[in-house]
Parts: sequence; structure tokens; C-alpha cells
Amino acid sequence: MIFGRSERGKPPVEPVTLKILVAGGFGVGKTTLVGAVSEIRPLRTEEFLTEAGRPVDDTTGVEGKHTTTVAMDFGRITLREDLVLYLFGTPGQERFWFMWDELSEGALGAVVLADTRRLEDCFAAVDYFERRAIPFVVGVNCFEGAPRYPVQDVRRALDLDDDVPVLLTDARDRESVKDVLVGVVQHAMRVGAERRHTVAT
Repeated sequence: MIFGRSERGKPPVEPVTLKILVAGGFGVGKTTLVGAVSEIRPLRTEEFLTEAGRPVDDTTGVEGKHTTTVAMDFGRITLREDLVLYLFGTPGQERFWFMWDELSEGALGAVVLADTRRLEDCFAAVDYFERRAIPFVVGVNCFEGAPRYPVQDVRRALDLDDDVPVLLTDARDRESVKDVLVGVVQHAMRVGAERRHTVAT
């Protein structure tokens, strides 16, 4: 299939484009996730970690990390001929959180990536999307050597509402990430339908 074209004899399909945020703590795999599924070369705004930033960049558990996102990651994936997702990876460190409001403008929903070795690092992202009523799913990035916990244990640890999906994923694997993105779209559509129903009644 050539993007923008439909079957022979049918007019081209104008795809619906949706904006999805990818958030979470420092070093949780946001840049990796965007890069794993993007059908274009991802836009990355990474800089090397420096000694000056060591007091504020906690690399405990991610000692091998040498770069950090300072603005955003951007990628694109076509899920269907008529559905395209634009992915915006948010910066993980607290000093860059001022950018989240701008990045979240017009977003359909979000993925909050979590690392079971440092679950507390995604509390801020969960709180952010809850406060702004932006639908989100939690994607537990299954790092090698990281402890594996039942989904319900992760849900309790993060104090999530029962309707927030918690999905296991591998941020390096395209198909695994696609499943999470489909989960975000489906969850956001359910939430939107419920809100419309509430308003109507």
C-alpha cells in the first residue's frame, strides 16, 4: 500500500491524525519507544549528560545512560490507511517539565512508561495526566533483569483508577509498542464516549 492511496478505483483516503504523548521518568525508554515504531527518521533533541548536571540527573539504575532528551522526541506511525499517530516523547527530568503543557496541547492521550525498578519516577506523569483529564495507559517497560510484577501490583503501587489500562511492553520491539499505542487510542475513545454520554444525560 502506498501512503495516501486507496484500492484501485477508490478515491484516496484522507487519514485522521492523532497526537499521542510518551511520558515517564528519566531513562525509562521514551526515546527508544518512539524510535522503535516511527516510520520516519525520529526527530530527537538529545544532549550528553555532563558533570554539571550530575546533582540533578539521578542515573541510579540507568548508569549506562549518557544522553538525555532536552526538548522532545517526535515520530510518526500509520496504524491503518485512515489513521496516523504523531508521537511526542516528553523530557523526563523535572527541570524540563515546563514544556509538557505545550506538548500536551491537542493530545488524544498518552503512554506513561514505567520501570519496575524505579516506579516512583513515573508518579509525576501519572499525576499530570490525571489532573488534566488526559486519557493515558501505563506501559511497563520490561527491562532485562528487572523484577516482574503482576499488573494488579503495579496498579496498586501507582494508585491507578481501575479503568486505566496497564500493559507490559518492550520499548525496543515494534509490535509490542504498536499494541500499546492501539491500547491508548482505544482507551481514549472509550473515555471520550463516556464523557459525551455523561454530558448528554
